[in-house]
Amino acid sequence: MDALRGDGRGTVLVAVACGWGLSMGVRMIYPVLLPHLQVAYDLDYTSAGLLLTVLFLAYAFGQLPGGLLADRFAERYVLAGSVALCAATILLVVTAGTPALLFLATILFGFGAALYAVARYTTLARLYPDTIGSANGVTAAAQDAGQSLLPPLAGSLAGVLAWQYGFGFAIPLFVLVALLLWWVVPESDDDGSSVDSDATDDSGSETDAGGALSLETARLVASELRNPSILYGTAIFTLGLCIWQAFTGFYPTYVIEVKGLSSTVASILFGTFFALGVVIKPIAGGAYDRIGLRRSLLVLLGVSGSALAVLPFVEGLVPIAAITVLVSFLLGFGVVTEAYLILELPEEIRGTGFGLLRTIAFGVGALSPVVFGAAADRGLFDYAFFALAAIAGVMILLALRVPAATRNESNATGPSRGDPSE
Repeated sequence: MDALRGDGRGTVLVAVACGWGLSMGVRMIYPVLLPHLQVAYDLDYTSAGLLLTVLFLAYAFGQLPGGLLADRFAERYVLAGSVALCAATILLVVTAGTPALLFLATILFGFGAALYAVARYTTLARLYPDTIGSANGVTAAAQDAGQSLLPPLAGSLAGVLAWQYGFGFAIPLFVLVALLLWWVVPESDDDGSSVDSDATDDSGSETDAGGALSLETARLVASELRNPSILYGTAIFTLGLCIWQAFTGFYPTYVIEVKGLSSTVASILFGTFFALGVVIKPIAGGAYDRIGLRRSLLVLLGVSGSALAVLPFVEGLVPIAAITVLVSFLLGFGVVTEAYLILELPEEIRGTGFGLLRTIAFGVGALSPVVFGAAADRGLFDYAFFALAAIAGVMILLALRVPAATRNESNATGPSRGDPSE
């Protein structure tokens, strides 16, 4: 951990992790409060799944603009602005009086949270070029800390007071974190130059590879999409998001309505799922730094995929809790694949390229909740979990075909991250 704290970088890492944990924690309030929203707005499973789908689609579509902004401006502006926008849009969520306004506010919140994602990665890539897996593991652990604490708190507030309080308590937290990011995150690179100095040449004119989505930038990004390492990595990331968004979107509802557990117990199990990510994600990030993408994913997906296949067969609190622990291994897949992808992209288009990849992955993954909800409406809840397990199997097959590392190979502290020995 000393390598993460040196040269004042630790303070920035903590601030970035706080913003990420809060944004993602509030996003995961939606699944916990979904039964309340279904009652309040008379939503069936398909409509509830559609609400989650538009949330994730908005999050997906915000990735590319977030990447462009991260390439063009200092991260301080992007990170603090994203958190401030989240505060404003959550205010809209709690004041929505109709389904249409609820959906609109949800879209705006998803887009605002998305602006944070790529700027977080470009910040880490610059601060920790040799240990990005470990640094990303810390911020990812903060994400799961938020996702483990905030949804149960929201569920309690909704049960005691009203569902609006389950969202509203986060508004002042967003304001405080926005101020923290503005104060702590520097405007300059380590060498003292402006973060967006590469966007201009000696004459002060904009270059094509910087923050503007120029024709040359588009060509560079398109050429990288044909790179086998990017292609396979993005496919794995996309399929993982399909599993993650469907599972997290409906897990609380599933254990309440199919397994017969109370809403309080469901919220605790849901929080426990994410709490385990506080441990799993840093370990997954460190494993990526040491043993590479393939072997890390084989363990994470093998355990979580098997647990998803078993979940429909178990009954009772203790067996369901045990399966929940095993499914939580899924939480490490993003740490591994995203660290791999961002270091495989050329530095001059890292923000834009990574933003585009995340837009594609989250856009496709966002379709899974509405499909999952439609299956539930047709009495196929259990079979939907079997489908998620099958997708995990496909991810394992793809992981075995990931090429050896190229750009990130020289940064590996142990075996090459692309596992060329395999």
